[in-house]
Amino acid sequence: MPYIEAKLSIKLDENKKNELVIKLSDAVSVALSKPKAYMMVNIEDEKSLYMAEKKLDKGAYISIKLFGSTTKTACEPLTKNICNILAEYGINNVYVTYHPVELWGWNGMMF
Repeated sequence: MPYIEAKLSIKLDENKKNELVIKLSDAVSVALSKPKAYMMVNIEDEKSLYMAEKKLDKGAYISIKLFGSTTKTACEPLTKNICNILAEYGINNVYVTYHPVELWGWNGMMF
């Protein structure tokens, strides 16, 4: 049930997007013990991202919404892993946020 939203300042072709979807899904699934069968990923490239009022050439914002709760202890290695994955694409300025969700619906039902 995780939803991973990746906003990237760089452009990725479809093959690279698909590759990134798999890498992010794997990382989140393993670190947070969440099933990939219900995982949704949104990759938005060529976004205008700014840090300290300066446009980032190679930056990203990753938002992870997940059913239930998590801990800082679980998120710390995941954050590092996500940053390492994005570094493979030349992205070196990364924010990662986590958003636990108590109520989550899917296809007309609630989890």
